[in-house]
Amino acid sequence: MEVEIKETILISPSHSPFDHDHILHLSHIDNDRNVQVNFRYVRAYANNTTTPVSSATPVHIIGEALSKALVHYYPFAGTLRRRSNDSRLELLCAIGQSAPLIYATTNRTLDSVSYLDNPADPFIEKLVPDPNSVDSLLHPFRLQVTVFACGGFSLGASIHHSMCDGLGSTQFFNVMAEYARGATQPSLEPVWNRVSLLGPRDPPRVEVPFHEFLCLDKEFSPYNIPSQHIVRECFHVSDESLDRFKRFLCEESGSNFTTFEALGAFIWQARVKASKIHEDAKVKFAYSINIRRILKPALPFGYWGNGCVTMYAQTTAKELLEQPLWKTAELINKSKRNATEEYVRSFIDFQELHYAEGITAGKDVSGFTDWRHLGHSTVDFGWGGPVTVLPLSKHLLGSSEICFFLPYSSANEGKKDGFKVLVSLPETALPAFKIDMEMFSTKLESKV
Repeated sequence: MEVEIKETILISPSHSPFDHDHILHLSHIDNDRNVQVNFRYVRAYANNTTTPVSSATPVHIIGEALSKALVHYYPFAGTLRRRSNDSRLELLCAIGQSAPLIYATTNRTLDSVSYLDNPADPFIEKLVPDPNSVDSLLHPFRLQVTVFACGGFSLGASIHHSMCDGLGSTQFFNVMAEYARGATQPSLEPVWNRVSLLGPRDPPRVEVPFHEFLCLDKEFSPYNIPSQHIVRECFHVSDESLDRFKRFLCEESGSNFTTFEALGAFIWQARVKASKIHEDAKVKFAYSINIRRILKPALPFGYWGNGCVTMYAQTTAKELLEQPLWKTAELINKSKRNATEEYVRSFIDFQELHYAEGITAGKDVSGFTDWRHLGHSTVDFGWGGPVTVLPLSKHLLGSSEICFFLPYSSANEGKKDGFKVLVSLPETALPAFKIDMEMFSTKLESKV
C-alpha cells in the first residue's frame, strides 16, 4: 500500500478558549458561492539532517502545535451550518470541539516522487484529506501528516474556503510553526470581526455593473461539471519562451504586459479553442485580488477571513479566438482597473441584495491564480521550510478549470529555469491544448 492511514486524532485546544457555546457570523465575502468549497494543498518537508530537531515524530510535534494554536484560532475546530432564514453559512463554536489530524505513512521516498514536483501525479491526492460536502461542514479544517520512508514528511490540508483564504490559512500555519519551534505566544493575534469589517452598507448600494458579467440563477452550481470529465496536466514554461512572447506582444501593441497577463491570455485562448466552445458563448477569465490594502481603512493585521474578491475579463469565444493575443492581454490588464474600494463595497452590497437569487459567474469560466511568489521559507516546524507547496483544488473562482502558475520545488536544483503551469480542462480538449502549449515553447511566432 502506497499510503497507509495509521489513525485519525481529534485535536482540541490545549485549554478552552471560551466558557459557553456561541455562534460566529461570517462576512458576505466568506459566503460568496464561489468559496463554498474546500481548498486543498500540501507542503513537503525534506529530512534535513543539518537542522536540529526534537526526537519526537512530525505528527506529535504538529499535533501539539495545532492544539496550542487552536486556543487563538478556535473557529477552526467549529462546525459550519446553514442559517434557516437565508441559507448563509454560520459557525457553531461549542465546548469540546476538535479538528481531525490524520497520521499516515508511505513506503515511498520524497525523491521517488520528485518532492511532489509533479502536481498531475495521482499519488499526491492520497496525501491530502478530501472530505465530502457534509463532512467538510462538520469539520471545516482537516490535516494529514504523511511520513515518508526517507524520513521526510508531507502536511496536507483541506480547509473550507468560507473559513479563510490562502493568506489566512498561511497566517494560521505560521502560528502553528511558531509553537512547534518553542514559542509561548503567537507573534500575530488573529482578528475576526468579519461582519463589522466586511458587512454591507446601510442602505446597500451597487455602483458597479455586476449584471454585465454575473448571473442570478439559484438552480446553477458553478462546480457542476463531473470531476471525471476534467483532467489535470502540468507544463513547463521556460524563461526564454516567456521573454520572447512578451517581447512579441510589446512589438505588436507598444505596451508591456506582466507574465500573468501575457501567459494568461495565451492559455485562455488555447483552452477555449481546444474546448470548442460555441462562438457566441460569453467566456470569462477569472482571478482574485487581495483587498486588504485596497479598503480604507485597510483591514487590520491579523484579519484571517477571506480578503479577496474575484475579478473578471469577459468577451465572446469568437472574439477571443479572432483577436490578436495582445488585445486579450490588454483586456486582462484593463480589468485590473476595477480593483477599487467601490468595487469591493458594491460586491458586498450585491451579495446582500441578491444572495437568495443565486449569484454566479455562469458557464465557461476559466480561473487563474499565481502561486509563484507564495514563499517556501515560511511555515517551519523545525525541519526547515517546505521544499514544495502545491495546490490540489479542483474548484475555485467559480471555475472547474483552474490554472495555477507554480514554482518548482526548491529540492530540484536542476529546474531553476522558468516555472510550471498546472491546467485543468476537459479530457477531450487536452490533445489540442497540448499542441498549443508545445507551440508556445518551440514555434511561438507562427502561433501569434
